Amino acid sequence: MKRRCAVLHWLRCKFYVFVVSLFVVLKLVYVKISMDNSIYIEPYGATHRSLRAQPLNGINCTAIYELEPVEIGKSLELRRKNIVEVDDGSIVSFTADCKNYMEQRGYNEVIVTDEECSFPIAYSLVVHKNSAMVERILRAIYTPHNIYCIHYDQKSSKKFIAAMKNLEKCFPNVFIASKIESVQYAHITRLNADLNCLSDLLSSEVKWKYVINLCGQDFPLKSNYELVTELSKLNGANMLESSRPSEMKKKRFQFRYELKDVSYEYHKMPVKTDIAKDPPPHGIEMFVGSAYFVLTRDFVSYIMTNQLAKDFLQWTADTYSPDEHFWATMARVPGVPGEIERAEPDVTDLKSRTRLVKWNYLEGRLYPQCTGTHRRSVCIYGAAELRWLLEDGHWFANKFDPKVDPVIIKCLEEKLEEKQHQQCLKRVS
Repeated sequence: MKRRCAVLHWLRCKFYVFVVSLFVVLKLVYVKISMDNSIYIEPYGATHRSLRAQPLNGINCTAIYELEPVEIGKSLELRRKNIVEVDDGSIVSFTADCKNYMEQRGYNEVIVTDEECSFPIAYSLVVHKNSAMVERILRAIYTPHNIYCIHYDQKSSKKFIAAMKNLEKCFPNVFIASKIESVQYAHITRLNADLNCLSDLLSSEVKWKYVINLCGQDFPLKSNYELVTELSKLNGANMLESSRPSEMKKKRFQFRYELKDVSYEYHKMPVKTDIAKDPPPHGIEMFVGSAYFVLTRDFVSYIMTNQLAKDFLQWTADTYSPDEHFWATMARVPGVPGEIERAEPDVTDLKSRTRLVKWNYLEGRLYPQCTGTHRRSVCIYGAAELRWLLEDGHWFANKFDPKVDPVIIKCLEEKLEEKQHQQCLKRVS
């Protein structure tokens, strides 16, 4: 009996060792396959001279621009892999040594014309995650004479915040907003985040002409030289969407909304109540648009100091997504700097060049099909849209995600840098 028990114990031990060994082997095989099927996107753009081979180095962006099938096929093949982007901790380490970081990213090689130097642009970047993408946006829009305000979210991770503070440390013209909001979706806190940056930008020593706001999934479609050229043509006017509201959109500000916990993606968001709001103060006529803007310095100063603007801001605090009607309405107030007259036709997202957003229900009618994927009805662009994006005429586009398609971002970086160099060389010669 004892011998039989000993044999059974021995067999159990052997079986246990076999199972554990098999698990380890399968785990190693899985890791090997996963690594072979992964590509790692480092925080380096077109200017970085990396010592190790980068997965995107084999992509010819000119061929992507020309829609050559073989090159488009390469980009699609990359998208089939597991795309691993650098994490916030790595960006903190990368930006810790400012001199090395700026050299590797080519910030010291940025060239500008005299016209650009005499026309500084201000930026309000409201971001909350993915510091690698934020850094790429900054690199794409950076010049030494512009000024950049970064507003992160109170809810952002410690490493993301540390990465943003490192960017502030490395550049004399990049700073963190003096007041930080806990931004909630479609809430007044989103509008306040931009307002906090605008207030700080007005106080800066840089006498910027226009301010542009961006989020963490935007990317420029114009070089800085092209932006200065286009902004000069505005001749002191603001550029933003401003349209008469539909009956459905009117409900966003005809009733009071309360911030409540919700059981899905956003966790908290404004929820409509049955309490009707009083009409807007000062007889203001309502218009709707988007959160995106290109505003003159004088207009921003008006918003910050004028009592009408202050009263209207307070009135919008319990509306739904106030950033989508505050700017659109204030731009139509008679007498404001850069005024859009009330009698003028609607300024839609196709007429305003502030942001190119491709909605899935308008694809095939207003613009070509999305070649990336969709998130909440909005296209996340793919590489095959490179030429269309650069030739459409808008100044910035949304949305981009390196985990969906890293090639489109790489090629935009490369093409914008090429254009900036060519335009500066033309002015010198």
